[in-house]
Amino acid sequence: MPTVSTANVNGVRAAAGKGLLEWVAGSDAEAICLQEVRALPDEVPVALTDLLAEHGWWLTLAPSETAKGRSGVAVLTRTEPDAVRIGFGDDEIDVQGRYLEVDVPGLTVASLYLTKGVTGTDKQVAKDRFLDVFGLYLRTAFDRSAVDGREMVVCGDFNIAPTELDLRNHRTNQKNSGFLPHERRWWADLLDHGWVDVVRELHPDTDGPYSWWTYRGRAFDNDVGWRIDHQLATPGLAARAKDAVVERAPAHDRRWSDHAPVTVRYEA
Repeated sequence: MPTVSTANVNGVRAAAGKGLLEWVAGSDAEAICLQEVRALPDEVPVALTDLLAEHGWWLTLAPSETAKGRSGVAVLTRTEPDAVRIGFGDDEIDVQGRYLEVDVPGLTVASLYLTKGVTGTDKQVAKDRFLDVFGLYLRTAFDRSAVDGREMVVCGDFNIAPTELDLRNHRTNQKNSGFLPHERRWWADLLDHGWVDVVRELHPDTDGPYSWWTYRGRAFDNDVGWRIDHQLATPGLAARAKDAVVERAPAHDRRWSDHAPVTVRYEA
């Protein structure tokens, strides 16, 4: 089974000049999921495409077709995927560059950038609609994987902290998007259906490990963060997860995104 990493790069062109290239070059993962790529295929930095070719990576990209320079997800694999699917069957959402699946032998790897909401605004309405449609899709995908005997992992920025352990200031965020009761119920319902929160399974009683910190103030230095970047896996794959780490930068000025990569090592 592979090692899988996921990272919201907060713009691949900016991240490429801040340390993303070095991180990819040093990765021993078999699959890397990226979110907020914010680039069309011909806008991906040449330095990155050259690096991927040098290290044997295959890039599958699903950019936003509705908002140039926004959203966009990608999956890097060591071999060309057997199949690629963009979106999950919703005409409005599928063109936004928010969901991509690739099949490699025995495994489906998905990269997700779930809509970010703002309580009491149209953005939250859009996020809630996404949750409704995507939640149904994930249940279907789980059931299909069980029938097919094929494992699946959905990686990415879910923009949801599922429990009080998943953000430092949970008391002051009760009414903020990302920690709303109905969002957390949505996540819990997926786990009840059979999906496994791999990082939480491996770190059951710890705060975090956080994967996002605002650039404002000293949030990163004080580890005032949120755990919103997840790997959601089918049970067979989750049972093989041996180690999960957030690859936190050593210092604030060494960050190449406001998120940190989340890496899980799965063993046979």
